[in-house]
Parts: sequence; structure tokens; C-alpha cells
Amino acid sequence: MNYFQGKYKIVKKLKLNDTVYDFTLSCKEITDIALAGQFVHIAVDGFSLRRPISICEINREKGWLRIVFEVRGKGTEALSKLCEGDLMDVIGPLGKGFDLLKPGKKCIAIGGGIGTPPMLEVAKHYGANCTVISGFRTGSIAILQEDFADTGAKTILCTDDGSAGRKGFVTEALEECLNSEKPDIICACGPMPMLKAIVELAKNAGIRTQVSLEQRMACGVGACLVCACRCVKDGEEFMAHVCKDGPVFEAEEVVF
Repeated sequence: MNYFQGKYKIVKKLKLNDTVYDFTLSCKEITDIALAGQFVHIAVDGFSLRRPISICEINREKGWLRIVFEVRGKGTEALSKLCEGDLMDVIGPLGKGFDLLKPGKKCIAIGGGIGTPPMLEVAKHYGANCTVISGFRTGSIAILQEDFADTGAKTILCTDDGSAGRKGFVTEALEECLNSEKPDIICACGPMPMLKAIVELAKNAGIRTQVSLEQRMACGVGACLVCACRCVKDGEEFMAHVCKDGPVFEAEEVVF
């Protein structure tokens, strides 16, 4: 696993809604080797454990790395208070990313809530050959819809209450897509119940699927057991590390 640790300058900060923040960092050594679906591990002053944040976008030309995260506790709240020009202590890129297929292949990328940001780099790779389905509780917290549209991908927004896009779950939109045209691969990130339902639909349709798991982490490099998850290979169950063996797994390997 190749990664770097350093303090990198924040070149841009945006607040996307009441709880979600968008930071762009200048860290060329990380962007040179980062892959879609990987993450960075960020130190926050006053907290002993780092915070794992998915990579949202990679700009290799400028050496910029974009992360989008939700404030869920005191650590991410403190992180959100950093400003443009400040330095962020980052280890990355970490973990296993998505397997991006050759140009011309078709992909459905699915994000649920704060599992949406990792899908942007996937959409950039496939462009017009990608359909992005994203789901949120309500329209006011939907993020990155313009970014997805800018990649050339077809975008489908789902909200539980129907306040934006179409009313319903991402699985309903996925089922409709699979009935009209089957992709070469499905990539998904979000809550486990959502991933489980997606994997079941994909399995029935015979579509290869990769899922990115959200899990609490400590070390971020596979040295501890905090982020262990149950997996199966060759008929035998084993405990994998989400930080090192994932966060992206082949769907059939995950025990939901």
C-alpha cells in the first residue's frame, strides 16, 4: 500500500447544506496515485483518532483533492471549522478503490446520502456511459447533482419524500434501469440496507457489482481490528479489514 502523510493547504471550502462541507486540498503527491473509491485519513486537533473521509474528486493536473463530508460528531464538527489557507493533516490515499473498466463500458453508479461523493470520480471515468442514481431523505440535503451532470452522465435523483427528483428509493430507479438496459458493472456506496437491496437486484440480473462499505476506523492501514467486516471467499467466511481490503469489495464477497 503506497500512501503519504503530510499537512496540506486547503485551497477551497464550501458549505453544501446545513451539515455537509466540501474541501479542496492541494496535495499533488496524493493525487498522483489516488484512485476512485479510496479514502484519506484526517487528524483533527484535540482528537486521538483520525477521521476517514472518502475521496470525492481527483484533479491530477492541478494536484487538487476534493473531499465532501457530513458533520456527525465533535470530530467532524471541528474539522468543518478549518478555513481556506489552513493546513489539514492527511494520510492517503488509502484502501482499495473501484475497478474502472475500459472506455465504452457502461456503469450504474449509486450513492445513498453521504455515500454519494465517491461516485463522482466514477462518473467522470465513464461519462455518458454512466447512469448516476443518488438518494436522499429530502431535496434540501441533496448534493453534487450539478457535478454529476457536468460529467455527461445521466442523473437520477431520488428522495424519500418526493421533494426533489423522483419519490422513492434508489432501488426502484435501479430496477427500472435494469429492465431497459443492463450495464457492465454497478458501483455503489451507502447504508448497508441499501447496499444489500442493490446487490440482490444485481445478482438476479447477473450484473457484476462492487460496493464501498462505510465503517468506523482507527488506524486506517489494517493494523487494528476496529473496521473488521464479515466476508466470504471460496465458501469460507473470514474477517476482512474495510480500511485495507476495502472499502470497495466485490458484492459476492460481503456477508450482509
